[in-house]
Amino acid sequence: MAIVKSGKVVIILAGRHAGKKAVVIKNIEDGNDDKRFSHCLVAGIARGPRKVTRGMSKKKVEKRSRTMKPFVKYVNVRHIFPTRYQVDMDLKKAVDEADLVGDKKVDVKKTLKKIFEDKYLNQKSATSEKKAAGSNYFFQRLRF
Repeated sequence: MAIVKSGKVVIILAGRHAGKKAVVIKNIEDGNDDKRFSHCLVAGIARGPRKVTRGMSKKKVEKRSRTMKPFVKYVNVRHIFPTRYQVDMDLKKAVDEADLVGDKKVDVKKTLKKIFEDKYLNQKSATSEKKAAGSNYFFQRLRF
């Protein structure tokens, strides 16, 4: 599926994280021995940052942005909704496919949390306007 590429912001449609936003890390088009259907490795936000207002101090803003909780999982391509947004986060280095089993998954989530927090606090430093809009959309709450 040419639409779902690495770095694309998607919305999970089914399962535990339904209605949450995620970023595609890797797309497996033809499937493999374990999963015989096309699927994607995605990393997303299970619980987003809390609301921040202009009157809050810098310390309070940082504390409220640390409430993020990431998730990493393989998702069937039919269970994701691709959006028009791209994000310039390099998540391939942080998420290794061999590390997604057992206790190593906790370490992967911790590194993802750091990456997401840094990106959330430094949204203005994107490579292009299109990518800045994508990261802004990624961290906003889905309204429905």
